[in-house]
This record gives sequence, structure tokens and C-alpha cells, in this order.
Amino acid sequence: MIRFQNVYKRYASGRDALSNLSLHITPGEMVFLTGHSGAGKSTLLKLIAMIERPTRGQMIIRGQNVTRIRRKKVPHYRRSIGMVFQDHKLLFDRSIYDNVALPLVIAGLPDREIGKRVRAALDQVALLGREKRSPIELSSGEQQRIGIARAVVSKPPVLIADEPTGNLDPELSLEIMRLFKRFNAVGVTVVIASHDLGLVEQMGHRVIRLSGGQLAGAERPDGSNAR
Repeated sequence: MIRFQNVYKRYASGRDALSNLSLHITPGEMVFLTGHSGAGKSTLLKLIAMIERPTRGQMIIRGQNVTRIRRKKVPHYRRSIGMVFQDHKLLFDRSIYDNVALPLVIAGLPDREIGKRVRAALDQVALLGREKRSPIELSSGEQQRIGIARAVVSKPPVLIADEPTGNLDPELSLEIMRLFKRFNAVGVTVVIASHDLGLVEQMGHRVIRLSGGQLAGAERPDGSNAR
């Protein structure tokens, strides 16, 4: 599903965000990325989403060598990737419905199909019935659920999340992680970057540890080493 082979990412400043990174995430797996600030977690997710491109190396995602994708093909590729951010990136001048519908509007789906999918996505995150309200009226946890609904409304096979619980209290953080587990349970490949080691341990999924842009280790849910 997702394979990095000797991937490097060097920014224009000269900083190496990733260095000779190789890893494999299988279809339908839920994986956590951990490591100190600057370890390369966010960069790895940006590469999966093609927000950034690797300096060297190969990235095979869903059987496709994405390092060869032309720029004009990137928007179409991104339709297969659902993205969740720590700061939600919601549009506060638009309704909850409009926020969730945005990827479908961009994809050109008919209004009837958009309505059906938006309501289904909001139902999955327990926000159905609030679609006419503004996101600013809701709590941080509810805003994050809007972001998740927007990420999954296109039914992507891959869902990535960058510190999705970074601004939430422990109870809400666990609630959000359980949402990700629900999507994973129906076959979605989920990759989450998180610094909350206690929360990650509770989830019982493979952990990939990064340090200085390199693979520092990988552990199976039982705590044994894995690659």
C-alpha cells in the first residue's frame, strides 16, 4: 500500500527532513508515527499527500510510483488521500455542510450525491443535524470531527492525520482516536503522527519511531520489533 525506499527530503535551507528512509505500510493497516519535534513525521505525511516531493528515493503508494506523477495529475491523486490536520483548517465563513462538501464540490459531483455523502460523513462523526451551523459555534473536539468528516467524505482508501489530538484533552483525544479506528475497521489505511505516547500505546497498533529523519524503530502492537 505505502512503501518508501531510501527516501530523502532536503529543503532549500539545506536541512535534511528525511534521510535514507525505508518503510512499508500494508493495505488496511493502522500505523502511528512517533518521534521528537523535527523527527520527520509531518514531512513523511506531506510526501504521502504529495504536498512535498522527495529529493531522492522511491515512493510506491497503492501500486503507483508517485515520485513520477506529473504536477497536473497531483490533484487527482490527492482524491485518494484523506487529510486531517491539528488546526482543523476549517472555513469559518461557511457552514459545516459547506466545509465537509468542499472536496466533492471540487471533484464536480452532482448536488444530490454531495448531499448524500455529506450527511453520511456527518453521521459517522455524530454531527448529523448540525450541518447548517457555523464551525465556530462548536467545541475544539467537534471542530476536529468536522475535519475528519471532510477527510472521509470522498471515501478515500488512505487517511493521514498530523497530530489530530494535539489541542484536545485526554478524553476528547481518545474519542477522536476511536473514530480513526472505526474507519480502519472498514478497510481504510490510516497513518497518524502523534507525540502522545500514552495515547498511542492505548490504541494497540504498530508504531513507527522516527529520529532525525531516519527510522529509529518499529514495534508491533505486542511491543515486539517490526519493520
